[in-house]
Amino acid sequence: MSKVIAGITTSVDGYVAGPNDGPGKGLGEGGERLHYWVFGGPWTYDEEPTGEMLPDDKAWMDEALGRLGAVVGGRDTYEAADHWGDKNPWGIPFFIVTHRPEEEPPGGHFTFVAGVAEAIEQAKAAAGDKDVHVMGGADVIRQALAAGLVDELTIIVAPLTLGGGKHLFEGFERDIELEHLGVRQSKYATFVDYRVRRS
Repeated sequence: MSKVIAGITTSVDGYVAGPNDGPGKGLGEGGERLHYWVFGGPWTYDEEPTGEMLPDDKAWMDEALGRLGAVVGGRDTYEAADHWGDKNPWGIPFFIVTHRPEEEPPGGHFTFVAGVAEAIEQAKAAAGDKDVHVMGGADVIRQALAAGLVDELTIIVAPLTLGGGKHLFEGFERDIELEHLGVRQSKYATFVDYRVRRS
């Protein structure tokens, strides 16, 4: 059965990006460390990452990607990633939540959608019996959780503090109960999976 799974990497103090994130510094100042697990070790904005995931992390990622049929992301993330070079990095339908859907770029790599609920609805239709991944940023994940649209939540905790930047649950006021599904320890992160309980 298809599920909507939100997932994001955060620092121990709850930041998904350091200060001053944007094009050229997608994870903010010092935020590269959040994604050491993605590239198998240290990397910097000054050079294109060339490392590869460690075998355990790659096996986990390959399994997760095999279940995905569509992705939902936010406009801020899209801009901070410099549009991923105008190429869809996932290779499956990618829906971008934005207040300006009329600005959708040509080429069919991304679909701009005016709201989180509509984006997830379109993503579910595109995914068929596969899962939908809500990748963030933080605001998109908060909106999806607040609307009761998320079935599972994966928090990937990198072993660092950033002390500032974009906080995952900044201003989030809804009470949500989570059921622990499992935890996996990696060299560069701890992966914690939850089921979102319905009220």
